[in-house]
Amino acid sequence: MLVQTVALKEVKFYAFHGFYPEEQLTGNHFSVDVEVTFVPNIDTENLAKTVNYEVINSIVIKQMNHTQKLLETVVKNIIDDLTNTYDFLQTAVVGIKKIHPAMPGDIGYSFVQLSYTSTK
Repeated sequence: MLVQTVALKEVKFYAFHGFYPEEQLTGNHFSVDVEVTFVPNIDTENLAKTVNYEVINSIVIKQMNHTQKLLETVVKNIIDDLTNTYDFLQTAVVGIKKIHPAMPGDIGYSFVQLSYTSTK
């Protein structure tokens, strides 16, 4: 059985997610990774029968523009949108890095990731 992967990696944003009110005022830099897998359709030249990474990008943009307190919520919303759009997904992995989070120390990024596996 063939399994196809479609992914977007290191999609950059400046957004206003954060638990603390000042984070939602000042914002931060984020990087989003999305990877989905599915059994490919035999018609490999038909965009309607595959996962369109432009659609993935529009889902990520929509959710990154919707301020949330927790990155876990943003990641879950992205996965929910992906699985609602593409009911044939086998897996979806979404991760968000908050670049240089405002806390003591020289931290490259904090990271939240969720993985979805179909039960079909």
